[in-house]
Formats: sequence, structure tokens, C-alpha cells
Amino acid sequence: MSAAQRREQLIAIGRELFAERGFDATSIEEVAARAKVSKPVVYEHFGGKEGLYAVVVDREVRALLHRITNALTAGHPRELLEQAALALLDYIESETDGFRVLVRESPLMSATGNFSSVLNDVAHQVEHILGAEFKSRGYDPKLAELYSQALVGMVALTGRWWLEVRKPRKDTVAAHLVNLAWNGLSHLEAKPVLLTRRAR
Repeated sequence: MSAAQRREQLIAIGRELFAERGFDATSIEEVAARAKVSKPVVYEHFGGKEGLYAVVVDREVRALLHRITNALTAGHPRELLEQAALALLDYIESETDGFRVLVRESPLMSATGNFSSVLNDVAHQVEHILGAEFKSRGYDPKLAELYSQALVGMVALTGRWWLEVRKPRKDTVAAHLVNLAWNGLSHLEAKPVLLTRRAR
């Protein structure tokens, strides 16, 4: 096996183990044993478990962002919402190990290189779309950031749940997410107030 092939093999094994067990429960010994190499070979390629984990996470982050960015092709905001929801659910379905790696918490990653950083990137894309819509409808475009975080969070948390249950079908899940989000957005109040906090 060439050095490049060995590196790819170790990345694939690391991805699998991090998905199964998480960062803390995965050991370099186990990565080496599954690859049928000695521990120093793993250290030579990645410097340690942290280096291997960083490479795995970086690849997953780039793959998911690429998938979502390429999906956003429609002109109508509702269709863009559908495309984003389906892109995330497609990723969860086809790259289950990668998604599991991204959503597990790691002591190494805080605001960058993890699932929350991916969600922030997606939310920023959605924010631009919502900002234009809000402006055209007479709503405060400064609130687009809040709504984009809420929408992306809703899809992501539902995706985590769906990863485990896999019911109903992916298209049905996406349709219901879009139904809730779109029909909620299309009936927004310009200045909502909490009923329980209204002045009496």
C-alpha cells in the first residue's frame, strides 16, 4: 500500500470508529489494529488521535457544505427551503457515519470544524435569502439572522432524530419541515408579542 493509500485507509477507519464510539472512546491502538499496522504508522500520518480526528471532521464539514451549497439552485424561497432540507437529509441518509462524527461533541472542537460551525455557515446562506424576503414584505431584515438560525436548527435537530428512527420517509420529513417553516413564515406577524407577557 502506498503512503497515500494508507492515509486514506486510516481516515476511513478513524471515521468509522469516531462515528461508533466518539472521540474519547476511540484509541490509536484500535485504529492501528483495524488497519493491521503499528501505532507509529498512525502517528507518522496524523501526529496522534487529535490529528486524525481533525482530518475526518474537516472532510465531513466540507462534504456537507458542498452538498447544501450545490442544492440551493431554485429562485423561489420555498423551493430553496425544500432543497436545503433535502440536502441535509440526503447527507444523513448516505453519509451516516460522517453525520454521527459531526454531531458528537468533542473536547477538541468548539466553534470551528464541527456541526455547529456547518449549521452557522448554512444559516448565513439562509439569512441572505430571508433578509431579501423580509425587506420585500415590510418586515425588519435585521431579524433574518434570528429566523435563519431557528430554521436551520429545526431541520438539523429533526435530522438527528430521523437518523435514529428513519420513519417516515425522507421526502415526507422534508415536506413536513417545509410545511411548518413556510406556512409559519408566510403568516408572520410584523411585531409579535408574547400573550403571557402582555401588559394587563
